[in-house]
Amino acid sequence: MKKGFTKPVDMSRVNTLVYHVPDGPSLLVEDTDIEELFDINMELGDVCDTTEIDGVLHFFPKGNA
Repeated sequence: MKKGFTKPVDMSRVNTLVYHVPDGPSLLVEDTDIEELFDINMELGDVCDTTEIDGVLHFFPKGNA
């Protein structure tokens, strides 16, 4: 069973966002206002948050996760 609510992502710690789009390619966003481009907390999908280690957040939208 999947959890209905997850811990919100602290976007201030994100240096790089890797957005894994369907069919395999990935969109890499670095050194910009990521918060203006994506609201990860409102998206449907899975998140792999390694921001405490290397500042990278991986997002897998629903259907590709």
